[in-house]
Amino acid sequence: MVLVLVIGDIHVPHRAHDLPPQFKKLLVPGKIGHILSTGNLCSREIYDSLKGLASDLHVVRGDFDENPNFPETKVVTLGNLKIGLIHGHQVVPWGDRESLKIIQRQLDVDVLVSGNTHKFEAFEFENRLFVNPGSATGAYSGITFDVNPSFVLMDIQGDTVIIYIYQLKGTDLKVEKMSYQKKSQ
Repeated sequence: MVLVLVIGDIHVPHRAHDLPPQFKKLLVPGKIGHILSTGNLCSREIYDSLKGLASDLHVVRGDFDENPNFPETKVVTLGNLKIGLIHGHQVVPWGDRESLKIIQRQLDVDVLVSGNTHKFEAFEFENRLFVNPGSATGAYSGITFDVNPSFVLMDIQGDTVIIYIYQLKGTDLKVEKMSYQKKSQ
């Protein structure tokens, strides 16, 4: 079992003060093996807090990140899956499935993780998995005012991913589950 935190669009301190306390209670060191971040951490403190959760931290540069060392894209292999990581500001129009599919093909990955829209979304398209963890702080977005704080935990076992979606609806924490099985090629 490989437990992966997928998180992004945190925007501390520009658009939010901190992660919601309900999330901070859940995200503790020693439980998560890897972190994939779609960027827009916006502060060294957030980077350091994520690094404290899991030393295997992968971050791509968001359009508000000031760290020039974060790459635009990254590909990570976990289990039997190649996972591509982008912020999402490169996708035009933002969140467009066909545009995401083009990037997925360019990176040659089984799973594409992207952000930027600040809204959780996960779907299978042409036998590939696409995941957007949303904004972990619920930071406002230029395309919608209806943003619920969210993040994703992926439990990767070989060719299978069990996805746990954590979302705050008001003060209530909602958890949903879905799965993806890599198809033979």
